[in-house]
Amino acid sequence: MSSQWPGDGDDSIETFQTLGKEINRVAETMASQKKAYLALTITSVVWGTTWVASKMGVAHVPAFELASIRQFMGGTIYVVFFLFMGQKIPTKKQFAWLIPMAFLMFVSSNGIATYGLQFITSGLAALIAALYPLSVVLIERYYFKAIKITPQTLLGLFLGLLGIIFIFYKDSLQMHGTHYLLGVGLSLFAMITWSVGSIIMSRNKIDINAYYSIGWQMLISSLTMGLITLFTGNYIPIHEIPAKTWGILAYMILGGSVLSFVAFVYSMKHLKPAIASLYAYVNPIVAIWVGSLLLNEKMSFNSIIGTISTLVGVYLVNNSLKRQKDPVEAMADADAM
Repeated sequence: MSSQWPGDGDDSIETFQTLGKEINRVAETMASQKKAYLALTITSVVWGTTWVASKMGVAHVPAFELASIRQFMGGTIYVVFFLFMGQKIPTKKQFAWLIPMAFLMFVSSNGIATYGLQFITSGLAALIAALYPLSVVLIERYYFKAIKITPQTLLGLFLGLLGIIFIFYKDSLQMHGTHYLLGVGLSLFAMITWSVGSIIMSRNKIDINAYYSIGWQMLISSLTMGLITLFTGNYIPIHEIPAKTWGILAYMILGGSVLSFVAFVYSMKHLKPAIASLYAYVNPIVAIWVGSLLLNEKMSFNSIIGTISTLVGVYLVNNSLKRQKDPVEAMADADAM
């Protein structure tokens, strides 16, 4: 007389096969998440330190020349890659969209932000750039009536503005010099134009790969900023650019424009958006810390309190945006200034 234990036979084999597949799936997911957290770390650190690198760069090369070289090299990498992958040259209609976006997203946002770095610390520049979700909310609310102002949004706006007041309170001019307000104003203008460009991009879709589009925008902006340097005469010959500055440029191009972008996309695909977007709050902290180490950039107690308040405010506003079904939602996780 024979008996069959539970799990014997074909059912047992199928059970073990299913279990094996599930174990492999879990293992692959865990491996992907580990890589995703590594990618998030790379994005946070590299994009934070590129502000410091830019600050170091403008000490030796005029700002628009530095930004022009960076965007030309970065744009060339993107465009050549996608052309090699079979993408076609953009049409006239696509160029009609790419050109104004290049002015908003790179000439104004990146170029002017780089120029402003001459007058303020790299940490403050990174913090101002992180404010853009606040300006997006205000623009979307009062021009498009698209954003619902929730109590969380209001609290975030309040804390963000309170943080700015703390940062600029009392002795900022004495601490940072007479051109401090000019640097702050330029950085705020760059941040606002980035916000406007982001809103336009989210509301006016064009049939072109997003990263291929970024490459062309970089190239167009590099040409524009290059012409600005020629017409103003504010440039130095290429062969006179110090080797140290070329090293800084290599870091900003390969690290800031290529590696961190790839890492950002990977982390967004394999982590929850709330976790993947944490880089936006880490960037300014990294810039402040590295700037203090490498450039001896000092911050007052008011500035530290203001930084914390501002980042908490930005987080609350970002979180409120993610709960609303609006095109602006996708922009809360973007940062390429």
